[in-house]
Amino acid sequence: EEQAEPGPAAAAAAEQRREERLRRFRELHMKRYEACKLNSQEVVEEDKRLKLPPNWEAKKARLEWELQVQEKKKECAARGEDYERVKLLEVSAEDAERWERKKKKKNPDLGFSDYAAAQLRQYQRLTRQIKPDLEQYEKLKEQHGEALYPTSDSLLHGTHVPSKEGVDRMVADLEKQIEKREKYSRRRPYNDDADIDYINERNAKFNQKAERFYGKYTAEIKQNLERGTAV
Repeated sequence: EEQAEPGPAAAAAAEQRREERLRRFRELHMKRYEACKLNSQEVVEEDKRLKLPPNWEAKKARLEWELQVQEKKKECAARGEDYERVKLLEVSAEDAERWERKKKKKNPDLGFSDYAAAQLRQYQRLTRQIKPDLEQYEKLKEQHGEALYPTSDSLLHGTHVPSKEGVDRMVADLEKQIEKREKYSRRRPYNDDADIDYINERNAKFNQKAERFYGKYTAEIKQNLERGTAV
């Protein structure tokens, strides 16, 4: 027997299923294309992040915060308001108390431990005194663009010429450090050139006290004993 030909309804249903499968196939193809595109973009962004310095995010956030502070200061100056008062109005009592506790705990003087720690404390103290020139930073940013932020492949030696104002600031800071260093007076426990007239540290301190109180009276006797001419 000859097989019966499908009717119009069956053909329409088959065509509808075929269109549905094609539509789903196109959707899956578009999703695959979008996933490949996003994956490529993420690879490029990750490569850029890996080439940046380790503390780049912190520096960028710090600079953006400083720019926001400068803008707020300009707005307050235009309105004739005091920026410090406006800033304090935005601080809650809990934040103020937490910052005060943090300020008391910050940079405790633990005394001398080693030269590396002393050098680090000196570096931190000097860097806290540096006030960045944000206007000059914006000019350099417009002038150099991405080259302003060095990477591991950047060649920086000989490409930057400091301004006269920057050199003057550095010289003034160095002179201030030298002047402050000259005022330091470190007590030395021993004098290598002095005569050794003690047998231990306790005896040395006793001799120093005796010399301080009776030295002017016994100076001649001591000299005669050292020369061997004492009577």
